Amino acid sequence: QVLLVESGGGLVQPGDSLSLSCVASGRFNGPFAMGWFRQTARKEREFVAGINGRADALYAADSVRGRFAISRDNAKNTVYLQMSSLKPEDTATYYCAAGEPDAGYFYYTKKDEYSYWGQGTQVIVSS
Repeated sequence: QVLLVESGGGLVQPGDSLSLSCVASGRFNGPFAMGWFRQTARKEREFVAGINGRADALYAADSVRGRFAISRDNAKNTVYLQMSSLKPEDTATYYCAAGEPDAGYFYYTKKDEYSYWGQGTQVIVSS
């Protein structure tokens, strides 16, 4: 079982930057992909960014590419989402996710490819 705890959400103004963190704890049987998703009351949970277990392959959704960056520190079992040039449409609850152990080469972009989820952290972008 893997427990994920996000932190770093808050209220910011358009154009600001914000960094989210997610610490994974529990029993790890190998490398695993991690990702960030976001959800609002009006939209289903959508993929934001993903990174493979080896931390050498990553992918971001079109809506955030060039503004958001995912990274991870495997020594700390932590994945980060660095967000810049934030827009009001980035307002959402952000969720960290982890996949099952694999060879470490793959990142995932679909919700059902992840097995573990954090409780979410809210990001509000408003002037």
